[in-house]
Amino acid sequence: MENRFLGKTGLRVSELCLGAMTFGREADEATSFEMMDAFVDAGGNFIDTANVYSNGLSEEVVGKWLKTKNRRDIVVATKVRFPMGEGPNDVGLSRKHIMDSVEDSLRRLGTDYIDLYQVHNFDVATPLRETLTTLDTLVKQGKVRYIGASNYKGYQLQKAIDLSKAMNLEPFTCLQPLYNLLDRAVEWELVEVCQNEGLGIIPWSPLRGGWLTGKYTRDMEGDIPENMRLKLATEFGWSESWENYGNNRTWDILEELAAVAKEVGKSVPQVALNWVKDRPGVTAPIIGARNMKQLTDNMGSVGWTLSDEQRQRLDDLSNMPGPYYSVIEQMMTRR
Repeated sequence: MENRFLGKTGLRVSELCLGAMTFGREADEATSFEMMDAFVDAGGNFIDTANVYSNGLSEEVVGKWLKTKNRRDIVVATKVRFPMGEGPNDVGLSRKHIMDSVEDSLRRLGTDYIDLYQVHNFDVATPLRETLTTLDTLVKQGKVRYIGASNYKGYQLQKAIDLSKAMNLEPFTCLQPLYNLLDRAVEWELVEVCQNEGLGIIPWSPLRGGWLTGKYTRDMEGDIPENMRLKLATEFGWSESWENYGNNRTWDILEELAAVAKEVGKSVPQVALNWVKDRPGVTAPIIGARNMKQLTDNMGSVGWTLSDEQRQRLDDLSNMPGPYYSVIEQMMTRR
């Protein structure tokens, strides 16, 4: 596994990031340890979690595993924003919640610093200045090495970047957005902001909750197997539900993915991960796995490249032009 710089920083991270969302939940502690060991053995050094994952259990599992390793060899990322209790200050990006949360994350992770601390979502209830100055303080205190954002809109990210510059605060070094062959709206504004400002992109859900693994087909509507994540997603109205993705665009992309996978001798998810891994501005997609079989397959997405022709086929089918954004792009080409 190769290393890449995280945005315009000097920090080098592996070209795949291991997501720990399943740790302590779908994957028990022993399986989680086995996956982290295998990831590191393959050259990985970048692990992403969040305080809200299983209400802190994911961080605890990562922390126990870290005690068996050289801490300096691992780049640990976690996040703050969502509810961690019932109190009025147990949620958000206020100074109080961030300061309380970072101490809790440090304790669960069993470390005295976090390599990358990310705000999990924008908080309209808290002044942006309060959030950014607090994050800057954490860097100055040495509790956090780098800061990043996740799930920001274009104007929110640019506003945060500009305010940090104006106040000479520690800047965001990366953005963690939803980005995959089925979800490319990030390209309308956010990718350009990241490239212009030097932020690395760390895509979450690069396989979109299993949609890009090839296990879902056109004829499954109304008859989704009980043991599939899609069944739960549809029942509970999660964003990756059948209603949102069970359409001809998805099936066309999946069929082309299968065709390309056959041509290159790889699995469908390996092709999908390879595609997003090498998109402009991307540092490392976050791979999530429930078991070693899934992890091993996901890690097979590196060490090879798609041809320009194969990449173009996938680009063309999955393109998501926003109607007005397309008009703007057309106008920009006029001279």
